[in-house]
Amino acid sequence: MALPPPPGYYVPAVLFFDENEDFDVAAIQSHVLRLARGGVTGILVQGSNGEAQHLSHDERKEAIRLTRQTLDENGFKHVLVIAGTGAQSTRETKKLCVDAKEAGASHVLVLTPSTWPPQMSADNIIRFHREVADASPLPYMIYNFPVVTAGLDLDSDVIATLAQHPNIVGTKLSCGQIGKLQRLASTFPQNEFAVFAGRSDFFYTSVLCGGAGTIAALVNVLPGLHGKLLKLQQEGNFKEAMELQAKLGHGDWAMQKLGGISGVKAVVSHHFGYGVPHVRGPLKPLAVETLAGNKYANTVAELIELEKSL
Repeated sequence: MALPPPPGYYVPAVLFFDENEDFDVAAIQSHVLRLARGGVTGILVQGSNGEAQHLSHDERKEAIRLTRQTLDENGFKHVLVIAGTGAQSTRETKKLCVDAKEAGASHVLVLTPSTWPPQMSADNIIRFHREVADASPLPYMIYNFPVVTAGLDLDSDVIATLAQHPNIVGTKLSCGQIGKLQRLASTFPQNEFAVFAGRSDFFYTSVLCGGAGTIAALVNVLPGLHGKLLKLQQEGNFKEAMELQAKLGHGDWAMQKLGGISGVKAVVSHHFGYGVPHVRGPLKPLAVETLAGNKYANTVAELIELEKSL
C-alpha cells in the first residue's frame, strides 16, 4: 500500500548555480546539510523554488541524486527526498516520475499542466493525474499552486476524487485556502492522504485544522523556527505557537516581497555564507547588496537572529 510522507515540515529547496548557470555543487551540498541539521522532515527537490522548469531531464535527475547522496553520506538517511515531477505532457511527467525513483526519491509531487488552461476541465485534470499516478513507481502527491499553473486551482471536490486513487497519497496546497485544507483533512485519515500547507503563513493554522504540516519556501531560511513551532504545538504551548506563527507570517510576506527564488538565495548567501543568488532566466537576479536598508530584508534578518539563537 502506498503511504504518504510523514507529518512534519518540509522545504522546497532552492538550487544554487555558478556564474555559468551550472550546478554549484558545494553550495547545494551546504544548503542540504544546513536544512537537515535544522531538523527538516524532508527536502522537496524541484518544487517551485527549485527551478525545475529551467532544468534538463538529466539535471533534474542529478539534483535528486545529489541531494539523496549528500544526506546519506552525512548521517541523514532518515530525511526524505520528494521530487517535483510536473511537466506539460502526460508522457513526460510519467518519465520524470521514473527518473525520480532511479535517483533516490521516496515520493513525487506533481503540478497540473497549464499550457492550455481552457482545455484543463475538472475531468481532464482528474484524467491526467490518474494516468500519471497509475504509471508512477513512487507514491504520488498533487501540487496545487495556481500562481504557476496559469490560475488553475483544484477545488476540494477534485482533490478528494483523486485522493481515492490507491497511489495518490497527499497534496500540497500553495493556494493558501485553509477551508479547502480542512475539508480534505477531515475527510481522509492523515496516514492515508496527507494534506500539507504550501506556505509558512498558515502553518500553525493548518496543523490545528488537521493538516500534516507544511512544505514551504521560508524553511530554506528558517528551518529551526519551523521545527520550534511544531514542538510548541505538540507540547500544548498554543499561545507561544501562535506568537511564533505571527512572526513566520511576516517573514513569509517579506521573502515574497524580496523577489522570490532569487531573494531566498540572496538572503541565504548573505546570512549563512554559501552560494550566490544566480538564477536562470527569465528570472531576475537579486544582488546581495540591495538587501541593505530594505525593510523586508530587515524583517527576515531579525528572524534569522532568532533562528541562530536556537
